[in-house]
Amino acid sequence: MIYDPSLHRSLPKHSLSLLSSPSPPLLQSLSFLPKTSTKPIFVHSAKPLCIKCCFTTPASEPDPCDTRPVSSLKIAIIGFGNYGQFLAKTLVSQGHKVLAHSRSDYSHIAKKMGVFFLKNPDDLCEQHPEVILLCTSIISTELVLKTLPLQRLKRSTLFIDVLSVKEFARNLLLDVLPADFDIICSHPMFGPQSARQSWRDLLFVYEKVRIGNESSRVQRCEQFLEIFRNEGCKMVEMSCQEHDKFAAGSQFMTHTVGRVLDMLGLESTPINTKGYEALLDLVENTSGDSFDLYYGLFLYNKSALEMVERLDLAFDALRNELFGRLHQIVRKQLFEKGQKVKSLHDGSYQNDAASTLSSNALRSQDIIAYEFKGKISESVDDSSKLKIAIVGFGNFGQFLANTMARQGHSV
Repeated sequence: MIYDPSLHRSLPKHSLSLLSSPSPPLLQSLSFLPKTSTKPIFVHSAKPLCIKCCFTTPASEPDPCDTRPVSSLKIAIIGFGNYGQFLAKTLVSQGHKVLAHSRSDYSHIAKKMGVFFLKNPDDLCEQHPEVILLCTSIISTELVLKTLPLQRLKRSTLFIDVLSVKEFARNLLLDVLPADFDIICSHPMFGPQSARQSWRDLLFVYEKVRIGNESSRVQRCEQFLEIFRNEGCKMVEMSCQEHDKFAAGSQFMTHTVGRVLDMLGLESTPINTKGYEALLDLVENTSGDSFDLYYGLFLYNKSALEMVERLDLAFDALRNELFGRLHQIVRKQLFEKGQKVKSLHDGSYQNDAASTLSSNALRSQDIIAYEFKGKISESVDDSSKLKIAIVGFGNFGQFLANTMARQGHSV
C-alpha cells in the first residue's frame, strides 16, 4: 500500500476526471500531479480500478448500485401473495431485478427467492422501478393504487395489471394514473396450480392501453412481453372488452362449477372415469384460489350476472325434465294398480285376458326365437368366437358392436 500525505488533500477537478475515465491505460497507471507537490505519485494495479460511490441506505432496502444485465428490467410487484410470488419466481430466474411490497410481511419468503421486499411503499417507489406489476386482489386494487406515492416514480413508469377482469382494470388505471405513465392490461390465463410444471402453450392475454412513442418505452413494453414469450406462452392481443365477454363464459363459469363441486365434497374412488378425474382436477385448480378472486370475477364483470341467471335456468330445466319423466312413471304405476283393483270384481274377464296374453306372449317368443336362430346360424362360422346379441342398439350399443365385430365376434 502506498501512502502519501498529498493524497489527503482535495484533488483538482482535472484529476477527478481521470478517475471516471473508462480508458484501460488510465486505469492501469494513474498520475496525480497536485499543484503543491513537485513529486508525482504513480499507482499501479493488476486489476481494473472500480470506483463506486453511493449513499448509505437502510439494510431493508436494495442496493441502488445496480449490476443487472443490460437486457433485464427492474420490476416492482405490488401484492406479494401466492400469485405475486408465483410470477416473481420466473422473473428472478430470467435475470430481472424484482422488488416487492405487500400489506403482509413476506420479507422472509422474498429473501429466499432473491427478491428485495420493502415494507414501505415510499421506499419502493424511491427505487424508481421501470415496471410496476399489480398483483393485488380485484376488490383491493383501487384502494392500493390510490394510496401509492405516484409522485416518487419516474413519469414514464410502465404499469401492468394481471387482474382477471380487464374493463374494470383499464378504466381504473386510466382514471388514477397520470397521462405520462404507460399502461398494459394483461391476464395470464394460468396460476400456481394449472402451471405447476411449465407455462408452455398457456394463454397470455394483453392489451397495450397506452405506450409512449419513445423507442425506449416501446422497447421496454416488448421486453416485458418477452418474459412470457420466453416461457412458451401463447400470446393473445385482445381488447379488454372482448376479454371480459369471453371470460364470463369460460373463467367465471369454471370457477362457479368448481366451487359447487367442492361444496359437494367429491372424493376419488378406485373406479374413477376420465370424466370424474377431470372434475376432481377442476376442484383442485379452483379451490386453491381465494373467494375474493371469485367474488371479483362476479362483481366486476358485467357478463357474470347473466351467466349466473342462465346457469340457474339451465339447472331448473334439467330438474324439470328429470322429475317430468319420474312423474310419468309414478302415474303409470298408480294407473296400473287402479286397473288391478278394478279387475278383481270381474274374475272371468281377468282369466280370459290372462290366457289370451299368455298365448300371445308364447307365440311372440316362438317367432322371436325362430328369427333369432335363423340370423345367428347364417353368420356363425368360427367356433372360437362368441355369439353376442345386443339388446338396445342406440349410441352405446353401436359403440360396443363396432369393437366386437372388429374382434371377429358374431353380433
